[in-house]
Amino acid sequence: MPLVASDLALRNFRNIESRDIELSPSTTILLGDNATGKTNTIEALQLLTTGFSFRHPTTAALIREGAGKGHAALRVLGDGRVVDLEVELDERGRHFSRNGKRCRVSDISGALVSILFTPDDLALVKRNASLRRDEIDSFGCQASDGYQRILSSFTRSIEQRNRLLKEERIDEALLDAWDESVSLGAASLLFNRLRLFSRLSENLRRTSSQFFPREKVECRYLTALGDGCRSMSKEQLGFLVRERMAASRADDIRRQQTLVGPHHDDIRFFIDGRDARDFGSQGQQRSLVLAWKLAEVSMAEEVKGSKPLLLLDDVMSELDEERRGAILRCMQEGIQTVISTTNLGYFSKQQLVDTKVVSYGS
Repeated sequence: MPLVASDLALRNFRNIESRDIELSPSTTILLGDNATGKTNTIEALQLLTTGFSFRHPTTAALIREGAGKGHAALRVLGDGRVVDLEVELDERGRHFSRNGKRCRVSDISGALVSILFTPDDLALVKRNASLRRDEIDSFGCQASDGYQRILSSFTRSIEQRNRLLKEERIDEALLDAWDESVSLGAASLLFNRLRLFSRLSENLRRTSSQFFPREKVECRYLTALGDGCRSMSKEQLGFLVRERMAASRADDIRRQQTLVGPHHDDIRFFIDGRDARDFGSQGQQRSLVLAWKLAEVSMAEEVKGSKPLLLLDDVMSELDEERRGAILRCMQEGIQTVISTTNLGYFSKQQLVDTKVVSYGS
């Protein structure tokens, strides 16, 4: 039996005082009006499977108003295993546990890979580069045990170096030390991100064919370090980053930020060689995002050996019939799905046969 999310328990989480949900191994529909807790439930599932929330809230915002503490727990079953994932919320922050033992966020992420799709994601192609970097990094943290550690280490190094660059009198020897730390972290992150991107972009070619049967779709990883870095080892990348940082030091000091590294890279999508951000229609851009999400679903199974949990937050109302059909076909391929909606009319009677419907509101 593949890994599936089995039981979700929420206590004082957002606007939910107490709720227990037994999830279907196939499809669970969260049905109700807006502001009744459907998205909060999706958020809890993402938090318990990835360690973070797409809303990027403070811990206080996750606790129901008037309650001093909050709690969310998810049981994952399959392959003869039982994995209990929990998060306690209080004034000191978020405290994660796995099978009753306190753990780091990295120990939560990857137990069950989840792929989230929200209406905001539909603008991924045309929004700023940081969102596309976050998209691939978030997936990387679930797909690889070490990716989270590499990303966190690099982020801390950049923050420390930028803090030093803002000082009135800069210690050059200390800056040299941070240059070394940043270059090593940048090389490691870029090396792993490029490998991940290569596999995702290959999957994208397959998943996009159902939306673009006659056009050539591709995505490209853009970095100021040049295309040659794709074939470099981590050691070679580290040398290249150190070289570029040395050349950029005066500009870094003047602008008080680190200008070289993968934190400035971008991912761009192209249709028949034309940048979809500038030349793609809204429908084409949405199709590209959906194809990317389906590529993540496909790769999650390749990497982890089991299908991911697909979380769909009110996206059916934002998609036309063709794109809704693509999601429904994906769900029918054995992907455990939790989907929130205000309208059951998006689903046929046959699709609802093996579906559990959980009602929200009055």
